[in-house]
Amino acid sequence: MNDPLSVLIVEDDPHVLLGCQQALSLEDIPSIGVGTAEEALLAVGDNFAGIVISDIRLPGIDGLQLLAQLKARDRSLPVVLITGHGDISMAVAAMRDGAYDFMEKPFSPERLVDVTRRALEQRRLAREVCALRRQLAGTQALEERLLGRSPAMQALRELIANVADTSANVLIEGETGTGKELVARCLHDFSRRKSQQFVALNCGGLPENLFESEIFGHEAHAFTGASKRRIGKIEHANGGSLFLDEIESMPLSLQIKLLRVLQEHSLERLGSNQSVAVDCRVIAATKADLDELGKAGQFRSDLYYRLNVVTLELPPLRERREDIPLLFEHFSQQAALRFDRTASELDRHSLASLQAHDWPGNVRELRNVAERYALGLPLFKKSAQAHENGGLAFVEAVEAFEKALLSAALERHHGNLSQTSQALGMAKTTLFDKVKKYALQ
Repeated sequence: MNDPLSVLIVEDDPHVLLGCQQALSLEDIPSIGVGTAEEALLAVGDNFAGIVISDIRLPGIDGLQLLAQLKARDRSLPVVLITGHGDISMAVAAMRDGAYDFMEKPFSPERLVDVTRRALEQRRLAREVCALRRQLAGTQALEERLLGRSPAMQALRELIANVADTSANVLIEGETGTGKELVARCLHDFSRRKSQQFVALNCGGLPENLFESEIFGHEAHAFTGASKRRIGKIEHANGGSLFLDEIESMPLSLQIKLLRVLQEHSLERLGSNQSVAVDCRVIAATKADLDELGKAGQFRSDLYYRLNVVTLELPPLRERREDIPLLFEHFSQQAALRFDRTASELDRHSLASLQAHDWPGNVRELRNVAERYALGLPLFKKSAQAHENGGLAFVEAVEAFEKALLSAALERHHGNLSQTSQALGMAKTTLFDKVKKYALQ
């Protein structure tokens, strides 16, 4: 009963029920029929996407009681009541309590089809509005966890909000320090699996001889030293999400076993012949090009295709320099609180230094620099400062600084160009040209 065009008809008269289903079938509207309200309540689950058409007079729970129980579950569910001649006043009262419409017996097939189509259309629109509200709420909440106003980060948040509440496997690609585990946790926390386990495993941090036991588990006495049964990471993540970081480090001999788990949704612990059913969403992360590794025979291509149903590419910090001031301020304020220090604002020279730096360690490195700043230490060590001077050409450094300065000023004045130009002492036409140049929002 998850078809968005499905209709549940509740009618204890088999002839009336058959006539209703035939009339809808001729119009290509799928339906299912039941004879009691009790059966209807079992058929309407949490994901029911259709409408309900019910007779008022039913054995056991009547149509009015059914209406009340259905509306308690889902206020937007359209319920159409079928009435006898003496039940019209009752049906009118029921409409005040939330019924969508009522049909008086005998009714024509045309009347049934017309009411059904209108109710289905209302249902479709209501579900679309709810989905958009959930996505908007998710995107707004993501802004608090995945900071950044750059187009790349906005697109990333929108994609996460769109796919988080699905069961699709996700491959996260990005350099070291770009926040792959944070993105994986967001995918979990904004999904229906959020109440279950989020299990993280760094594939590059395990010796190969322990890897199979760690991920698949083992039975007692499966090998020397295995004194008792151990539940592996995949089984521990059952019902939740499994995050496999540095997936490119997984031994080839175990990649085929992981592929089998993904295909069959079951595993066998080491030393066991019994299959254990598992249902977990796999989120993998890599800093390498798995496609190229597959062509070189260093990673299984079939596993790569199974993992990258959805691919999230995390931009390096040097490609979203306009986010540096916001991220630095966030991290430095956090550090000031943790170290019991007073947070201080960056001067223009320091901001220019941040913009000119190449950030090989990405956001992780920026957090480290912000913590140094909160402690009153120089932004960069001498070796890093020397690297910084060769990181960007002069023109690029100036443009990066200008873009960040304009972005911060626009944010302070809520995008108002007149107020921003006055605050910066810049002609409004000049500001408008630079907003276009840097694609600022």
